[in-house]
Amino acid sequence: MKLATLCYLLKDDKVLMVYRNKKENDYHKGKWNGLGGKFESGESPFDCAIREVQEESGLTMINPALKGFITFPKFDGFFDWHVFLFTSTEFTGELTESPEGKLEWIKIEDLNKLNLWEGDKIFIDWIFNKKFFCAKFIYENGKYLRHEVNFQ
Repeated sequence: MKLATLCYLLKDDKVLMVYRNKKENDYHKGKWNGLGGKFESGESPFDCAIREVQEESGLTMINPALKGFITFPKFDGFFDWHVFLFTSTEFTGELTESPEGKLEWIKIEDLNKLNLWEGDKIFIDWIFNKKFFCAKFIYENGKYLRHEVNFQ
């Protein structure tokens, strides 16, 4: 099992996204993603979210809001991934170059035009909802099959 975070920084009507194109053997290569990554030992979801965003963008989130939780069974063919999703409208620092790929502020209305994972095209709108969600997205060999969701 892998624990991870996925974070979406919001500024005006835009979201900070990363085009994954820098790391060798990156399972997400060629896709646009929110910022985030795997937990380090002893971290809470909030700790991981703040650290990952800072490492990938130079920005420090203030009061990130937990918007949802998604399970991706055997997403990479090996591990179940459990992902905590956050948004933040408050952050400090200067945007820096990301070790993951190209950072870009994308208009919310244009997010689904990007090369996202198929499941991301479904849940991306949920993160702007006022309701918390808990979901499971099933993929096989990198292909989206189905999902289940419960809104609180």
